[in-house]
Amino acid sequence: MMLRRGFILFLPRLVGLLVVTCCSMSIVYMLACTPKGDNQQLALPRVHSPTVKEGYEAILQEQEEQHRNYIISLKKQIAQLKAELQGRTEQLKSMQSQYPDSLDIQFDHSKAEKAQDNLLAFLRSQVDKAEVHSGVKLSTEYAAVPFESFTLQKVYQLETGLTRHPEEKPVRKDKRDELIEVIELAVGSLNKPDGVSKAKPRVYTASDFVEGIYRTEKNKGTLYELTFKGDAKHQFKKIVLFRPFGPVMKVKNENVNMADTLINVIVPLAKRASKFRQFMQNFREMGIQQDGRIHLTVVYFGKEQMNEVKSILENTSKSANFKNFTFIQLNEEFSRGKGLDVGARFWKGNNVVLFFCDVDIYFTAEFLNSCRLNTQPGKKVFYPVLFSQYNPSIIYGHHDSIPSLEQQLTIKKETGFWRDFGFGMTCQYRSDFINIGGFDLDIKGWGGEDVHLYRKYLHSNLMVIRTPVRGLFHLWHEKQCLDELTPEQYKMCMQSKAMNEASHGQLGMLVFKQEIETHLHRQKLSSKKT
Repeated sequence: MMLRRGFILFLPRLVGLLVVTCCSMSIVYMLACTPKGDNQQLALPRVHSPTVKEGYEAILQEQEEQHRNYIISLKKQIAQLKAELQGRTEQLKSMQSQYPDSLDIQFDHSKAEKAQDNLLAFLRSQVDKAEVHSGVKLSTEYAAVPFESFTLQKVYQLETGLTRHPEEKPVRKDKRDELIEVIELAVGSLNKPDGVSKAKPRVYTASDFVEGIYRTEKNKGTLYELTFKGDAKHQFKKIVLFRPFGPVMKVKNENVNMADTLINVIVPLAKRASKFRQFMQNFREMGIQQDGRIHLTVVYFGKEQMNEVKSILENTSKSANFKNFTFIQLNEEFSRGKGLDVGARFWKGNNVVLFFCDVDIYFTAEFLNSCRLNTQPGKKVFYPVLFSQYNPSIIYGHHDSIPSLEQQLTIKKETGFWRDFGFGMTCQYRSDFINIGGFDLDIKGWGGEDVHLYRKYLHSNLMVIRTPVRGLFHLWHEKQCLDELTPEQYKMCMQSKAMNEASHGQLGMLVFKQEIETHLHRQKLSSKKT
């Protein structure tokens, strides 16, 4: 009985001991049989390790060693990348030494894609610097950069003949800035250390520049050759630079609807009824019949020939069923600026394109469209360079008869010239004219008011579109320079009169007419003797 009771008391202890033993064996099995990966996994401290603290210290030391090895590996990879980057940078520097440029931005040459992005950003910045999106304030009328117009077959470009000096300062802003930049770049290149000579290098300045030549191929770039003083009397330094052109970039693609854009043609007038009749023939054909989106404002000074002028205007209105005209009469001395200013401010309708015109102007319907397309309120004003006709009696003096007016209007060197010194014919929105302050009404008589207005626009942020146009002609007429003009106005009038008559060659034939006739007479006599 006692043995049985003792066994019953011992049984729970035995079971507990067996449970503890099984658990211990399971833990030992798990620790001993845990799989290891590529990086050996850290185990918990063994049961038989000296102390738990020492076991954890061993684990921490092992982790630290692994991290140290990982950092060493990263440093090696970074060093390899730096070496590769340095190699590519040296290659690009070598290319730049062969093809120098003056880009002001630093390219990230580590990736070709990044370099391309930076190049595109630079080209876009060039577009922003150019007068594309907005105007640039300029100092004088000569600083404006003119455009050149062209068709599929022809280019209409300004000549450098009578209106340019054989020697002049680069007053045009783009040319002045270009040459300054090139000289500064050349000086910087001369002062760059070569890394070979140990002697103290000479410091070059712009005063050492002797001369330079350049030429531009419009589809390639501009070549510059600059000569500087050398170290001795007959020694020189020559720097050759090249400015490559970038690819053509699309800046804007938009639809322009001019169907409802009205042009108000403003003509100041005093007397000259016969010229006004000729003008109205042109206005009727081109403005009324072909274009149809046009208004005429005539500002007449005085009363002499006024009834004749009004009769011409009313007859055209009746025969062409044209009602879009305004006649304003002023009892005062003629002033072109005052007439245009009064005509512009008299308009009470919506914002309109103003075309300041003279009675001796001939225009085509194509020009009226150019007038609309090159003006934009708050952004652009249009200053076309018209083609000025020479004296037909001189041009066609050797002909049996002078051709008709339409046949005379051809753009050739023998028939006329681009009037690039004149700023009187212009198109702008009325809002821009009012905001700029209009004409200087203190200027009386002929000349000066147009240049004053032109300078106002140049000093503003409006873009001035200056280009020769093939559909705007100044018809020849005898010019009278009155004694009442100021000395400056009289000088301008005489210069204009001289240029209006004929080309250099034709004027030369008149100057040497007697000598030519004498020569022909001698030849005639010698031929008779033989």
